[in-house]
Amino acid sequence: MAMSPDSSSADLQFDTVVPSQPSGLSLHSSAGVTCRSCGTTLTDEYYDVNSVSVCDQCRTRLEAMAAPLQAWGPFVRAILFGVGAAIAGAVLYYAVIAITNLEIGIVAIAIGYMVGYAIRRATGGRGGRRLQILAVALTYWSVGLAYTPLAFKEIAKQERSTASPAESTQTPDRPMSGGRLVVALAVVTALTLALPVLSVFGSLPGGLITALIMFFGMSQAWRMTAAPRLVISGPFRIGATPDAPAVSS
Repeated sequence: MAMSPDSSSADLQFDTVVPSQPSGLSLHSSAGVTCRSCGTTLTDEYYDVNSVSVCDQCRTRLEAMAAPLQAWGPFVRAILFGVGAAIAGAVLYYAVIAITNLEIGIVAIAIGYMVGYAIRRATGGRGGRRLQILAVALTYWSVGLAYTPLAFKEIAKQERSTASPAESTQTPDRPMSGGRLVVALAVVTALTLALPVLSVFGSLPGGLITALIMFFGMSQAWRMTAAPRLVISGPFRIGATPDAPAVSS
């Protein structure tokens, strides 16, 4: 999926670029070249980035954005945005399952898209292996989170069916202390991570459909957070034909 790094380069796509004018015509004439990223008119030289003409400043900026993310600040922001998208996706997935009683694969793909989009927005369009691993993990966790209410419903149903009348009339427990709450949250978190695997292996061969659904969602998240691929050549003089070899990719 082609994505632009930020609003200033909305016309420049990393994977697929459609030039505004045919190559070799007025776009590279002696009258000047317009940078497709910032809109500046160039009169001396330009660079070719994925078949689009840009200025030297935008070329440097795009190269920096295509490099793997190293700073921790944007990565922490990506975690926060990604977790929010994963929770929203889990709510959506659970609602679809509860209403239709079906696992619809397109919803898992939507979760992957939501997580990937949130991470790209948090990092200003950056990509890289760390962000891909984060996106896949959050997409997986989102699916497990969607299954959690269903698991609790099943557990409660089994407890009601096996409980004696005396047990069913017992007074409710007192509010949990802080320590018990932490333990409960840890158990729920572990359950959300285990549920996708349990759902797959606990319902074979039908569980293969669940595995395929999760694979589609995680693949979507992986693709969306990949580092942009740039093919850069130049510099070219205004009026010259852009036939120099690529200097970086």
